[in-house]
Amino acid sequence: MEWDQGNRYGNVEDRRGMGGIGLAGGGIGAAVLGLIGYFVFGINPLVIMDAANQVLPQSEQQGRAGTPSDRTGAFVDTILSSTTDVWRTEVRQMGRNYQSPTLVLYDQATPTQCGQGQAAMGPFYCPLDRKVYLDLQFFNELSMRFGAPGDFAQAYVIAHEVGHHVQNLLGTSEQVQRAERQSGSRGEANRYSVALELQADCYAGVWAAHAAEVSSGKVALEQGDLQEGLRAAAAVGDDTLQRETRGRVVPDSFTHGSAAQRQHWLQEGYSTGDPKACDTFRDLR
Repeated sequence: MEWDQGNRYGNVEDRRGMGGIGLAGGGIGAAVLGLIGYFVFGINPLVIMDAANQVLPQSEQQGRAGTPSDRTGAFVDTILSSTTDVWRTEVRQMGRNYQSPTLVLYDQATPTQCGQGQAAMGPFYCPLDRKVYLDLQFFNELSMRFGAPGDFAQAYVIAHEVGHHVQNLLGTSEQVQRAERQSGSRGEANRYSVALELQADCYAGVWAAHAAEVSSGKVALEQGDLQEGLRAAAAVGDDTLQRETRGRVVPDSFTHGSAAQRQHWLQEGYSTGDPKACDTFRDLR
């Protein structure tokens, strides 16, 4: 993936090395625990954060703002900045103003306005402070444990979380939360959750489709990059993760969608480049 010369707006808050409290331990990585809790058992990370907040002190924690000096940090800033360039245009066409989220890099744990954030939940977006939270250990787990290496696989993860920010700005997240509360069963509520997550996948594809255009080629996919993203989407499919952790697949408990669904919607966003094509809720109407 081409990205070295891309814009870096410095909307990254670096809290790494600030001594967060982690929940992960033993021989299993924090990111894997997050995948199990979030993707497999359908536990909303905001619920986990709220529970953790009851037992962990939430001290004020302010990181270094700007572009991190290390290469991985610079990559994160570049991809986040690229999503801002794309969504500023796309959201304006919807008659709204786009406000970029802040991306927080942290180790193990960090306070958020949604409660205590834990690396054990994997990457997540907090709608209350409009920030994306990322422990970079997740990228290592994605590559080494789940066989989805590559810079575009990592960019897909960031763009997916920014997709949740777009949903928050457009009011989609609030509508889904209301529908989940009014649903008659856990299975029905899960279907709304799946639709929300698949739309974020599709939005990641929309970003990828326009990245080169808005950056004059400074941020662009190269040959094989889309396949990297599709492998990552399959690696975090509910059926893939359930098969690995449970040994069986329980579709009614899906919260993010199957590997095939996640790949389909990432591809749909990329092939159309149109947010309107990301109507993952059509079967729920």
